[in-house]
Amino acid sequence: MRLALLCGLFLCLAPVLPVAAAPARVVSINLCTDQLAMMLAAPGQLVSITRLARDPAASVMAEAAKAWPVNRGQAEEVYLLHPDLVLAGRYTAQPTVAMLRRLGIPVAVFEPADSFADMQADIARMGALLGREPEAAAMAGAFAARLARIRAASLPGPRPLAATWSARGYMSGHESLAGEILTTAGFDTLAARMGRAQGSTLPLEALVLADPDLVVTGRIGPGSSRAEEPLTHPALGALTGHRAAVEDRDWICGLPSVLDATDRLKDMK
Repeated sequence: MRLALLCGLFLCLAPVLPVAAAPARVVSINLCTDQLAMMLAAPGQLVSITRLARDPAASVMAEAAKAWPVNRGQAEEVYLLHPDLVLAGRYTAQPTVAMLRRLGIPVAVFEPADSFADMQADIARMGALLGREPEAAAMAGAFAARLARIRAASLPGPRPLAATWSARGYMSGHESLAGEILTTAGFDTLAARMGRAQGSTLPLEALVLADPDLVVTGRIGPGSSRAEEPLTHPALGALTGHRAAVEDRDWICGLPSVLDATDRLKDMK
């Protein structure tokens, strides 16, 4: 009894550990963290995003991004913004990340999302970093519910063959976000059939021989580069299957909007 009373007294007198305060000034130097932070940050918490976030060819939130100041991702520039937290991607310039860390600025690095599960983990992580866990949970829940509806509406029967093919003949691997989007939309992927888990180059000749039912390419804009020339090759136009142009912005980042692309592709099955 005495021991219990002493333990209770100790717990009452023990200092309460403070909860880590949410960062007040957050800077993003990666296109994908830009957009996820824009969705989850509290008003005034996100103080700068990259210039790419305003590019409608790269960002699904280009219009909304006009409300934030932009940066070029340079260490000196970011340091002068006095951030409590910097958000970066795995392929963000590593010298910038290293310099910021040497200056004592916390940097959270996000890996590219290769699946819907990765996306949901990133949403939860971003919510925790920003102190916005309830908002992140709501976003993840809405995403999961919509994904479940799409999967439940999938019709049985043969699954057409689809391939992604973009600049320089790049084909997304089947263990990628694009691969999961196509699979969820009701397609089998050429990458899976060829045993290519990761993205790789596929010669035009091999694509033509495979003759997929659907070829998903990026949209070719004015002033396209030489890397995009294969996308206008007559042999590609001679394929018997359908061709769909999906904007890079629609699935380059693991955002809830990838389900818009999933729905559009599902309608082409």
